Amino acid sequence: MKMDIAVTVNGRKYQEIVEPRLLLSDFLRETLGLTGTHVGCEHGICGACTVLVNGDSVRSCLTLAVRANGAEITTVEGLGTPEALNELQHQFREKHGLQCGFCTPGMLITGMDLLKKYPLASDAEIREGLSGNLCRCTGYQNIVAAIRAVVDQQDGNAS
Repeated sequence: MKMDIAVTVNGRKYQEIVEPRLLLSDFLRETLGLTGTHVGCEHGICGACTVLVNGDSVRSCLTLAVRANGAEITTVEGLGTPEALNELQHQFREKHGLQCGFCTPGMLITGMDLLKKYPLASDAEIREGLSGNLCRCTGYQNIVAAIRAVVDQQDGNAS
């Protein structure tokens, strides 16, 4: 038995008929063609599949698409474009916060969630906030620096 769902993804409304067991990550990638959301471990551990659902970061590989019915979803494609990066994307580029790029979508989405919800007074707080996202390339320092730069800008302390 298939189910009808309606979601808004990156500001665009979609109505689709899906299998009840379809994962949100598969819905975004295969049904909507939004391949920026990466699927890594498929167990919710790596964070590569992180998206915002109604403003909260969630693991799309652990969430059924039908559970997102009526939700507002933001994927990495909704943050900015290559021509018009949002500030966090810009700082990831400026601070060299990525290498292979596989974890980057999840890091960006998690970073956006952290920036919206927490004061992030120290790098330790940023690291704690990112602790659910794994990166095997960067050592995290430049990712932390990118988020710190956005925090400093928001606080009016940008250097």
